[in-house]
Amino acid sequence: MITLYGIPNCDTVKKARAWLTAQGVSYQFHDFKKQGVPPDRLNAWSQAVGWETLLNRKGTTWRQLNAATQASVTDDASAQTLMLAQASAIKRPVMDWGAGRITVGFKDAFDAKLYT
Repeated sequence: MITLYGIPNCDTVKKARAWLTAQGVSYQFHDFKKQGVPPDRLNAWSQAVGWETLLNRKGTTWRQLNAATQASVTDDASAQTLMLAQASAIKRPVMDWGAGRITVGFKDAFDAKLYT
């Protein structure tokens, strides 16, 4: 089963959900705000795509952090600590396609090979 992780009011998450539905792809939605960030999954995502990809440094949450907090994020461990505390600092959506296949973010279409 495909799992889409994110925040329901995020425009990018909305686009990804609409695209999956339009393609007839069945998926589960994991709401970071209601269900939190699963620490074991966060670690797996970071290992799969790298913490630099997973951490959203362009978003409002990052920009609102003080400079000292931003400067303290220097490696996987510090990035994961921040992302667990501030789910909105995770680039969205995170897609778990199964079998260890993870993508982060959304463009107009996903590679069809990921879910077929």
